[in-house]
Amino acid sequence: MVELSLDGADSSRAAIGVAGDTFNTAIYLKRQAPEFAVSYGTKIGTDRFSDMILDALKSEAISTDAVLFSETHLPGLYAISTDEAGERSFLYWRDNAAYRTLFEPPQLDLASLSGFDVIYYSAISIAVLPQKDRERFLNWLPSYRANGGLVAFDSNYRPRLWTDRATAQTAIKKAWECCDIAMPSVDDEMALFGDADETAVIARLASWGAKSGTLKRGAEGPRPLGDGPAPQVAPAPRVIDSTAAGDSFNAGYLAARLKGQTETKAMAAGHALAAQVVQHRGAILPRNKKDLT
Repeated sequence: MVELSLDGADSSRAAIGVAGDTFNTAIYLKRQAPEFAVSYGTKIGTDRFSDMILDALKSEAISTDAVLFSETHLPGLYAISTDEAGERSFLYWRDNAAYRTLFEPPQLDLASLSGFDVIYYSAISIAVLPQKDRERFLNWLPSYRANGGLVAFDSNYRPRLWTDRATAQTAIKKAWECCDIAMPSVDDEMALFGDADETAVIARLASWGAKSGTLKRGAEGPRPLGDGPAPQVAPAPRVIDSTAAGDSFNAGYLAARLKGQTETKAMAAGHALAAQVVQHRGAILPRNKKDLT
């Protein structure tokens, strides 16, 4: 999406950029694992702001072969502001975004995704799709997995994107049931499903088959969904901007795990990357941050 980052000292001023949860993860994943062939799938317009999105992907060496174009729609837009504690608030304009027509001509051919080793998406990815298209994608995933593909998922629950809580529960439950690498956040899961605590979250996910992955707990550090120890993490840094904390964690964790590192090391890598990202403003750190290039 196109991002307007409001100036905290002057709300009449904003920086224009490009960001979004899976977009952020794709960029950080490619930076952490430049040897990986990372592609981004979406649908944008043919306007100047859509060109910004395309240029941003190309500048990070992310393939745009899976990007589709609409002649009649624009990209989504959101404005973000942060308070003194670094917590975010958002305003969205995405009802007519080109991505919502992903399964309308020119449409995504799901068969074209079969050649990828891993597909990563979030609940935001499916929340903004019409229900019939959301179901079409979720119903396709089992065949992708049956042919050897791995599915990674982050629930990233945003109530305003769903028509109602029950609809979100049904879709996200189905996503967890068809997931190989689960990366839930404890606060999102408790808010959506009403779990009493993190142990209840893990037990519920396990009952749905999501037994491999990590539970994100913010400053407390991640906890494995399966067996094994949680990593020892450094004290929480001073948070300047929590934007992309979970997205960058997902990237660091996935990069390490897909390189064959242990679950504990993968969780530690995700936490370390997120801890660095929250000490800077904005979702995407400049490439001159040596630890991220």
